[in-house]
Amino acid sequence: MELILWRHAEAEDGFPDEERALSAKGHQDAEKMAIWLSSRLPSDTQILVSPAKRAQQTAAYLNLPYTTLESIAPGASGSDVLSACGWGTSKKTILVVGHQPSLGMAASMAMIRKPYYWCVKKGSIWWLENRMRTEDQETIIKTVIAPDMI
Repeated sequence: MELILWRHAEAEDGFPDEERALSAKGHQDAEKMAIWLSSRLPSDTQILVSPAKRAQQTAAYLNLPYTTLESIAPGASGSDVLSACGWGTSKKTILVVGHQPSLGMAASMAMIRKPYYWCVKKGSIWWLENRMRTEDQETIIKTVIAPDMI
C-alpha cells in the first residue's frame, strides 16, 4: 500500500473552523503541489478528503474525483486516518487530504506504531509505502515535500 498524506494548504483565520477558506498563498501552494502530484499519482489512486472547506479547496486543484469523509475531519485521530485508508490491509494507493495533528500522528503510527505529534507543514505531503519484507511489515518514506521546495 502507498499512503500519501497531504495537509491542506494555508487557510485564513476564522470561525467556524470547518468554513475557513484557503488564503491567497494557500491557493498558490495547493496548485503547485497538485501539479507535482498529478504527474506522479497512479491512475487508480483513491482520494479521501476532509469535509473542511480548506481541505476541499486543496483537493480540488487535482481535478480528480474524491470521497469526502467525516471520519478524517478536524479532530480526527491518527488511528481514524489509518482506519479510513485500510492501512496494513489495502493494496491501493490512497491520498488523504487532511489536518494536523491527525496526519502527523498517522505518519508516526505508520512508521513507528506510536501516535506522536509529528508536524506536517501546511500544503506538504508525506508519501509512505507499506510492504511485506520477509514476514514483517515494513514502512518506508518515499518522499516528504513542501510546496516551497517545488
